Amino acid sequence: MYNLATNLERNADFRPHDTALIFNDEKINFSALNKMVNAIANRLCELGIKPDDKVALSCPNIPAFVIGYYAIQKVGAVTVPLNILLKGPEVAYHLNDSDAVAIISFQGNSALPSGEYCFDGFSQTPSCQHFISIESGSGEPLPEGAHSFNQWLASGDTHFEAVYRRAEDTCVILYTSGTTGRAKGAELSQSNMLCNAQACQALTNQKGTDVSIAILPLFHTFGQSLIMNTSILAGSALVLIPRFVPKHVLQQMHTHKVTHMAGVPTMFMGLLAFAEKHGRTEDIDEIAANLKVAISGGASMPVEILKQFEEKLKVPVIEGYGLSESSPVAAFNHLEYERKPGSIGQPLPGVAMKVVGDNGQELPRGEAGELLIRGHNVMKGYYKKPEETAKTVVNGWLHTGDIVRMDDDGYVYVVDRLKEVIIRGGFNIYPRDIEETFMTHPDVHMIAVIGVPHKTYGEEAKAVVILKENASSTARELVAWGKERLADYKYPRLIEIVEELPMTATGKILKRLLK
Repeated sequence: MYNLATNLERNADFRPHDTALIFNDEKINFSALNKMVNAIANRLCELGIKPDDKVALSCPNIPAFVIGYYAIQKVGAVTVPLNILLKGPEVAYHLNDSDAVAIISFQGNSALPSGEYCFDGFSQTPSCQHFISIESGSGEPLPEGAHSFNQWLASGDTHFEAVYRRAEDTCVILYTSGTTGRAKGAELSQSNMLCNAQACQALTNQKGTDVSIAILPLFHTFGQSLIMNTSILAGSALVLIPRFVPKHVLQQMHTHKVTHMAGVPTMFMGLLAFAEKHGRTEDIDEIAANLKVAISGGASMPVEILKQFEEKLKVPVIEGYGLSESSPVAAFNHLEYERKPGSIGQPLPGVAMKVVGDNGQELPRGEAGELLIRGHNVMKGYYKKPEETAKTVVNGWLHTGDIVRMDDDGYVYVVDRLKEVIIRGGFNIYPRDIEETFMTHPDVHMIAVIGVPHKTYGEEAKAVVILKENASSTARELVAWGKERLADYKYPRLIEIVEELPMTATGKILKRLLK
């Protein structure tokens, strides 16, 4: 039995009264959580959702995300998590590309009308048949024909046994642009996800008596595997944080005696800055007394920030590496061995890594080349994209597109990226997504999107634009236009209008000369 949801069923049997989820003042034990999941699973079956069907899920870090995610798993369907910041056309693309037959969407509010965006995308996708709305308490009526997630919770049958799944059956489809192009769905198997959760539990020494905190979005691969699935596997409590606000996060860590946390470097910077400026010494000391491990990923952690955080919170910070195509965790520094600041550590057990040159030959230790990964964490492939898959996974080796070097002890250091992905505050931004959107603007003749350094977010997206003849759009107007059409983390806040772009003889834009 490889169904990921059996980890929840196991804890509902063996530790039913232990706390599974903490959200503000609400605590949900494993027995209650399992019954909620069963209620939604039964309702999904009533809609005709069957094994291998794709069901999209757009929801912030609230109990409904966990409930919806595991309900989809229970019926043997495939979860397609969506970033809650996606706008209507982006949602439509993901629904259509994944063949989603249903979408479960948080209603949102005036500040973030995610439900409105999702229904817009749903309305543009005839193949997606069912819209399930998670009411936010705003009092807004549901869209016509939508199902109520909250009513399902109150009225669904609470008995359901997880559908049998094979190891190789698809568990989730996580959208990423990989090394090139528009977003592609990385198909991850039940075995991929289970093995990654087990590896993360062993890596962090997480037990049922521990308390972890989800400050990373659970729709993202990092938060999903390393935080949510690992906590459900370990039987530990999970504190849900829907929006990262340093003061609130530290309060929750103090109140609930958090032992395990994970975040991207910008989150560590935010927590450190708040603790130093506003934190009461006795509260910080109590947080430090409970905290066992802090995990950083998504981008390189500045060594100085790592040292300051360790000193302030009296906790080891372990850095790692992964990508959607590797489920995601592939390498980490280990608690029981030397942690080398600036390094992503060593491969996980069962995972092999090698560094190769342009000719594909393995390079000696110390030389920089492309990182290749092989092991239990490598994806099945990109959904419905065999040619893209064949370029990315060759003879079982996943080509990451990252330039690394490996020292004599097997520690890996990221040197640069072959791919053009921009990492803004832990979110991946793919230039082509922005470029294709802006090429639909009537005034844009040509565009190149690059990443530029940003002191808070690490990188920021910048668009360099050539306007069509006689066009009059200003940079400010183009920024506003992009904001209406692209997710808030994605639209370029910096736009420069130029007369020409540097190009090769074959007409390829030389983006490196724009930086």
